[in-house]
Amino acid sequence: MEDLDTIKAKVKKLNQQATALKMDLHDLSEDLPTGWERIMEVAQKAYDAHAALIEARKALSAAGG
Repeated sequence: MEDLDTIKAKVKKLNQQATALKMDLHDLSEDLPTGWERIMEVAQKAYDAHAALIEARKALSAAGG
């Protein structure tokens, strides 16, 4: 089991990744229809990052953080 500081660091890193991927999705949407073929790829990465972030936040909460 991970200690609280390790989980907090993981949440921080995942939050940064999720935010960057959210911005990638935002930028892609602004440029549409240019790059339309990347919609699924970018959306899947953003979805996966946010799912990992939510799970890490649950682990942090369960650990008392």
